[in-house]
Amino acid sequence: MQKQILSALLSLLIVINGFSQGITTKFEQSGGKQSPPYGEIIDWWKKLDEKSGKVKMLTMGPSDAGFPLHLVVVANNGDYNFEQIRKNNKRIILINNGIHPGEPDGIDASMLLARDIVTGKYKIPDNIVLAFIPVYNIGGCLNRSVNYRVDQNGPEEFGFRGNSQNLDLNRDAIKCDSKEARAFTGIFHLLDPDVFVDNHVSNGADYQHIMTLLTTQSTKLGGVMGDYLNKVFEPALYGSMKEKGFDLVPYVNVWGDTPENGWPEYWDSPRYASGYAALWHTFSFVPESHMLKPYDQRVRATYALMQSFIEFTAAHSEQIRELREQTKQTVKTSPEFPIAWSLDKTKYNEIVYKGFASGRKPSEISGFPRLYYDRSKPYEKTVKHFNYFPATAFIKKPVAYIIPQGWWKVIELLQLNKVQMTALKKDTIVEVEAYKIADYKTQPRQYEMHHLNSDVKTTAERQRMLFRKGDWYIPMNQVANRFLVETLEPTGEDSYFAWNFFDAVLGQKEGYSAYAFEDIAVEYLKKNTELQEKLNRRLATDTVFAKDGRAQLNFVYQQSPWFEPAYLQYPVYRVL
Repeated sequence: MQKQILSALLSLLIVINGFSQGITTKFEQSGGKQSPPYGEIIDWWKKLDEKSGKVKMLTMGPSDAGFPLHLVVVANNGDYNFEQIRKNNKRIILINNGIHPGEPDGIDASMLLARDIVTGKYKIPDNIVLAFIPVYNIGGCLNRSVNYRVDQNGPEEFGFRGNSQNLDLNRDAIKCDSKEARAFTGIFHLLDPDVFVDNHVSNGADYQHIMTLLTTQSTKLGGVMGDYLNKVFEPALYGSMKEKGFDLVPYVNVWGDTPENGWPEYWDSPRYASGYAALWHTFSFVPESHMLKPYDQRVRATYALMQSFIEFTAAHSEQIRELREQTKQTVKTSPEFPIAWSLDKTKYNEIVYKGFASGRKPSEISGFPRLYYDRSKPYEKTVKHFNYFPATAFIKKPVAYIIPQGWWKVIELLQLNKVQMTALKKDTIVEVEAYKIADYKTQPRQYEMHHLNSDVKTTAERQRMLFRKGDWYIPMNQVANRFLVETLEPTGEDSYFAWNFFDAVLGQKEGYSAYAFEDIAVEYLKKNTELQEKLNRRLATDTVFAKDGRAQLNFVYQQSPWFEPAYLQYPVYRVL
């Protein structure tokens, strides 16, 4: 009997070993020096799906590259029905890879992790479901070279930062100029992940740490989730990584300088995938392995950090569920929301930073002083990490927003994000608060195909307005409230106004011929003595204006009923 048991165990080990050998990765085959091209990545995941009932590879939305975005679900029971997963009270971790394909650490680490789960080398708890996007930026992954990211230490060849439109997809989460971002939005709302991990590789300073971590700003996430993130979740990850042999440190947000004096936490506004996820009450993280470390070390550190996410989430599953549910319910009824934040340099955490001595020496190219690091002189120092961004402005929540149907690009983005909204069934007069754009600044150079508007100032007044059948009514009693405030309020850092979706209102469409309007203006002033007095006061106090006849005529025009009401009228209305 004992011989039979030993024989069975030996046979099982042979099967497992053969299974494992059959699904090795290019990373392993190359001794940790190579990352596979796009076609090999997808073929590998398809084969893993075929070999194991724990893995299901789903085809999702399209990409700008012409290939579909894939989602690979890994769970002990093979369940990939996300409605059923939520009913079974399991926590979902969404792991995104290759948003910048020149940073492929997560691509390879995810393959290793999934293979080890399938072969039993690493066991995920039954209350965890992993969802991997194998490669998000497919166009960038197809565009491979040995020359990209000149200061990165491996792998031997990798992809390009821009996608098939040359867009940086980690700036596209709100504006959705790419098909990838639209597909990602669909994936995100299908999953409603509890934890979101977006794997990256850092730039910047040189130091001893292999892995750094960018965490969504806790005061930006806010409420009970922000407090838990800052006091429990994030510290636990650092402890877990320490046990695994990695000295994790916050993302070293230092550029062109040295970190000895500390640094502020990176601000991930909603344009970034992690900042977007936070608007939907998801714990969001961006692992950033250090670009100058050997590729095999970076991949192993990324693997270990994903294990840490799994282990913490599994151990605190019910608490994470309760915090997210509490936040969603709170957001539905909150009377106001923050809209702007600012770094408070009086508050900070102290962290142990392991760096290298640095200095300045003459550049052999220019002769001017240049920064250098001396790896023969490592040091360890306690530094300040400034990670407190208190809210500096708040928006009172309206009962609802109304958007006229003509602004269909914005309406489509709201629908893509599963926002609850209804089309008016008939023409309706509604009392609303209407904004006018009083002032704004626009970037002179393009940024990701846009010229961002910033420093926006508005005025507001109540009006009774006629809205047409088919215009959209958006009630503010839903989980999307935070997202709606930050995208529809024009002063939001990454609002749709900031991203130029409403720029048409910033230009006049109607005008006049001066010679014809002169006579009309004279008659209008005779009948409107109040406007004449206003004109006289301006003439008396503004010498430049007093010498400019066209400016005076335009002043009258702008105060008259002939001046177009749509000019500078922000076309999203607040129902109070």
